[in-house]
Amino acid sequence: MADETYLQPLSPDSSADDLLEISDAVDSALPTRQFCVFRAGRERFCLPVLEVEEVVDWPLMTRVPLGPPFLMGVFNLRGTIIPVVDIAVTEGRRPGLLPRSVIVAVLAGDERSEDTHIGIAADEVIGTYPASSETLLDHSPPDMPHCRGMLRHDERLALVVDLRQLMLVFSVPVI
Repeated sequence: MADETYLQPLSPDSSADDLLEISDAVDSALPTRQFCVFRAGRERFCLPVLEVEEVVDWPLMTRVPLGPPFLMGVFNLRGTIIPVVDIAVTEGRRPGLLPRSVIVAVLAGDERSEDTHIGIAADEVIGTYPASSETLLDHSPPDMPHCRGMLRHDERLALVVDLRQLMLVFSVPVI
């Protein structure tokens, strides 16, 4: 194991500057989480990149008869049927103006269930941003139960989507 780390005790005569130097080194070594930021309607949202399988250009979509208004349809992604939801459904889209992309997200399964795929309609994919405890806020609007906080990036805010809650709020049939 070449990546082993050894801790050594500080000497009793260590100064406060030594402790600050060690503290700064530990803070810089802590991993940061990455988020994929996108726009749906007028709002910015984000997902942890570990939950994003891929971003695809707007595919050929098959409408689901008698489906709920938020379900834009389904499409085939290399043999997997992906339902696509519009999380900006309450704002209303201009007729004839389709989103540009689909964020294909994966909710990891466990020993009793398989991974669940869901597509989220995105008007614009803004990019990926690192997050730390200073850039993540615990507050989210009460009328958006599928969000669990906010990410501060480029002097703007993006709502952090909770995939498990999203699938409960926008319940789509598993195909």
